[in-house]
Amino acid sequence: MDNTTSTAVKHENCDHYNPEQPVSAAHTVTGTSREAGTKGPCNVRSPECQRTAPGSTPISHDIEKQAADAIIDEQRGAPVNISGSNTTPPNDDFPEGGREAWLVLTGAFLALFASFGFMVSIGPIQEYLQKHQLSSYSARDVGWIPSVFVYLALALGIWVGPIFDRYGPRWISLIGSICYIVMIFLLAECKSYWQFLLCLGVLGGPSGATLTTTALGVVSHWFKRKRGLATGIAMVGSSFGGVAYPLILRRTLPLYGYAWSMRIVGFVILGCLCLGNYLLKPRLPPSPAAKQQKIISLTLFGDLKFTFLTISVFGFEIVLFGALGILPTYTTYSGRYPADTGFYVIAVLNGVSCIGRIIPGYASDFIGRFNTLLIMLVFTLVFMLALWLPFGTESLGALYAFSATFGFGTGAWMALVPACIGQLCEAEHFGRYYGTLYFIASLATLVCVPISGELVDTVGPQVMVGFMCAVLGISIFVFVLSRWACLDWRWRWMAKV
Repeated sequence: MDNTTSTAVKHENCDHYNPEQPVSAAHTVTGTSREAGTKGPCNVRSPECQRTAPGSTPISHDIEKQAADAIIDEQRGAPVNISGSNTTPPNDDFPEGGREAWLVLTGAFLALFASFGFMVSIGPIQEYLQKHQLSSYSARDVGWIPSVFVYLALALGIWVGPIFDRYGPRWISLIGSICYIVMIFLLAECKSYWQFLLCLGVLGGPSGATLTTTALGVVSHWFKRKRGLATGIAMVGSSFGGVAYPLILRRTLPLYGYAWSMRIVGFVILGCLCLGNYLLKPRLPPSPAAKQQKIISLTLFGDLKFTFLTISVFGFEIVLFGALGILPTYTTYSGRYPADTGFYVIAVLNGVSCIGRIIPGYASDFIGRFNTLLIMLVFTLVFMLALWLPFGTESLGALYAFSATFGFGTGAWMALVPACIGQLCEAEHFGRYYGTLYFIASLATLVCVPISGELVDTVGPQVMVGFMCAVLGISIFVFVLSRWACLDWRWRWMAKV
């Protein structure tokens, strides 16, 4: 019997059943406990039925009482149910750990090291291409190459997510890994603008989408109560990649040149994806309902919680990937920083973001994912205004300090946004929600780097930073609306959301 279906059972299963008494039409019981034929109180309003048999659990039909209890639980700090479902599915027994769960998490870590880690370290590659192979192009024109790459890697999740929900991660991840590895080795052979655009954008984008979506989707199969921490640990893989790739390129480009530097990166990615594919596996069977749902589900935007979250993440992506793409170029505008500053700024940013993924992710399991993300958004904006805006081109120490604080804050964004999405839906529908959100939000990545490059070239770096601060401020306001909608438009500071 499905928990969501109210199936009437005559009250002969009740402890106080008297066969000589007539059966009242209202005197029925619901719940899966009756399916086994065990007796217990039917839990209706009749006073004689309110007795609870030993070892039995009463099932309330009083919706108003449930709502009142939920409000009391909110005020006590218990999590608010915002998924739109009041039922617990049969497979809602999440391991929350154990050998298999941690091995799957390791596989997700490696997949994100190879995919997202390369995406967030694209800035040094962009800077190198602008100085060498593509020196005849402007910063805006070169910026379109990584923008298309990141855009497709995030936007195509709207197709990858539902396919993941239907068929699981195994073949999707394998095909994506093969294409991604081929892309890296072909990138070493590129020489002209259109070759870089086709290789990195058209081939790298879709294959990156398969890896990032399946890695994060599998984590949601194994963790629920600890999902914030688990997602943070998985996303640390992207931080490690964001540190490793710039340092590898910083060392290999002067020694071996561009082609062999990219091949070395390719071999690193090959090893990570081989082991990652072996470790990734689902726990939940493909959902029959998911196979009947449309791949593109714009009906999700009928939920204001999801709509406001999507709009706010759109703004986050402008700030995050705009900064990651333009920071290496930005460092050259002061004229007083060493030539390799861009490599180290990105390495510091991604290195500290490891901490930003774990500590806020761990805290979010106790104080709420939406609450923690809101705190980290405000934290990031404060340091953008205090360090980057006034001192970014004036003080190298201030620039490194900003990179560290920005990395900590944005690391939390990247870990907590998937956790917030998972809080709005059941685990078997995570791929559809994640893909739909990033189909819209990824449009920001398509334009953020060219816009940042154009602003730096035309009006200077300080105006560009001011623009990003304004975008983040608006995004915080919209995110507050999403949290408010989660509370059914009854604002409560202490509610765990």
